[in-house]
Amino acid sequence: MRRKRAEPREIPPDPKYGSVLVQKLINCVMWDGKKRLAEKIVYKAFELIEKRTNQNALTVFETALENVKPIMEVRPRRVGGATYQVPVPVPPRRRVSLAIRWIIQAARARKGAPMYQKLAEELILASRKEGAAYKKKEDTHRMAEANKAFAHFR
Repeated sequence: MRRKRAEPREIPPDPKYGSVLVQKLINCVMWDGKKRLAEKIVYKAFELIEKRTNQNALTVFETALENVKPIMEVRPRRVGGATYQVPVPVPPRRRVSLAIRWIIQAARARKGAPMYQKLAEELILASRKEGAAYKKKEDTHRMAEANKAFAHFR
């Protein structure tokens, strides 16, 4: 028998910007429980964004997040002996989680620069609808569009 679904935890806002989204970004950047280091990386990246774009880093970050959030994704569904990729809408919490995860993965995949520079660059590109994270969203939507025929299996 399945257990009860885990309740989502409440995340307190970050101290500098007072934003829950920034705190989520910090938590996702964090490795091995080193939160101070993750905070330094994110805050340095935000400073670099403000320097390069002459805009508020928080608005650039929110724009980037909006641009990378997926609307549809494909989920495997077994019907008979076959497995179909069925397009399903992405719930709001998962949208944010996926967007943050994709931005961080794209930043980590870049080579030859400190993490804060790579993160800043990826956020700037995502806010302009460019970069690897935005491409990942486009690929996800393309997959959902290509498998639209299996939507009735939902």
